[in-house]
Amino acid sequence: MENVKSKNEYAGLETTLRPSSWPDYVGQEPIKRNLKILIQAAQERNEALEHILLHGPAGLGKTSLAHLIAKEMKSQIRVTSGPAIERVGDLASLLTNLSSGEILFIDEVHRLNKTIEEVLYPAMESRTLDIIIGKGPGARSIQLELPAFTLIAATTRIALLSNPLRSRFSGGTFRLEYYQPEEIEKIIARSAKILEVEINKEAVGLIAQRSRFTPRIANRLLKRARDYAQVHKITVIGEEVVAKTLELLGVDHEGLEETDRRIIRALIEKFKGGPVGLNTLAAATSEDIQTIEDVYEPYLLRLGLIERTPRGRIATTKAREHLGQIQPQAKLL
Repeated sequence: MENVKSKNEYAGLETTLRPSSWPDYVGQEPIKRNLKILIQAAQERNEALEHILLHGPAGLGKTSLAHLIAKEMKSQIRVTSGPAIERVGDLASLLTNLSSGEILFIDEVHRLNKTIEEVLYPAMESRTLDIIIGKGPGARSIQLELPAFTLIAATTRIALLSNPLRSRFSGGTFRLEYYQPEEIEKIIARSAKILEVEINKEAVGLIAQRSRFTPRIANRLLKRARDYAQVHKITVIGEEVVAKTLELLGVDHEGLEETDRRIIRALIEKFKGGPVGLNTLAAATSEDIQTIEDVYEPYLLRLGLIERTPRGRIATTKAREHLGQIQPQAKLL
């Protein structure tokens, strides 16, 4: 292994890896083409951008895309999430404090309370906010005019959104897809420059191969390889450094982590391959149901390691083969 020092000598300064321009945002080309037209048209009309819904598996860049849209629109962006908006008053405070042209980004929008969601309908459609003041016979309704704003919402579970809410995203609904390996490699190379670490082509390829086609995971693995190299006084991150890092993290040749393997093991060893209900599977693996659905299951489905049926989840033949391949390694981790 190379025995030289890191360029970024233990700086401790964490630089954002979010893309700051369209060329920096690698992948999702169809979505970018549509958004560029929406943005240019809104700017030429001197209007606020229409409401946009972004959906797809976690870690694919929905939040980054929202920030990039705001930058291209030269607008301020206010960021919140569905679980953070607990009362109608919370939403009213957010909306009434927006300025004309500002963007409100709501992550995990599928977790909005239904009462709050209904208040959001007129705000999105006619830019009005209906609030009931008081209780009982003395209660009265007032209507507040809102400035021209843009709502960008993100969700990993679009099926949980009601039809009335989905239909109000007049700017468009866009699904972010998993990335191609060559796109992940470009993202890793860009992130390495920002982090001021040197990495060779083979190491980039190995990280891309194990990154689950997901930029967030690729950047996490790159940072952990940087840490390993720093501790061992290595500057140029090579294939051996990445391999050692992945071994320490328990990431196997398909990019599966210990939780992924635990899900597969539970299906095969405890339930004879299934089918098994999600609640039972979550209890058997000590994992949250939503975490399994949002984080682990999409990748296992993509690899063909599990299947979803009306009766529950099933482990495939490929899953049995994969578990047999990694079983000795898994026992050492």
